Amino acid sequence: MAQKEFALRPLEVVVDGDNVERAIKALKRKVAHEGIYKELKRRRFYEKPSVKRKRKQREAERRRRKERRRAQRARNRRR
Repeated sequence: MAQKEFALRPLEVVVDGDNVERAIKALKRKVAHEGIYKELKRRRFYEKPSVKRKRKQREAERRRRKERRRAQRARNRRR
């Protein structure tokens, strides 16, 4: 199984004047949106390969269900 290669791109936040608080909030939003918090939480402890496989299967099934719901809503809107 080939691992995904992630393009490393820095998170940049512009500070306007002395508005550091707003910049920090923007950075926190970007970090959350990129999934960095989730990744840190997951990597905090070792994950056995069997547990990792099961987690990936659950995540894949969740994505498939979400896609089915979206497709169903799109079909219902066309009617």
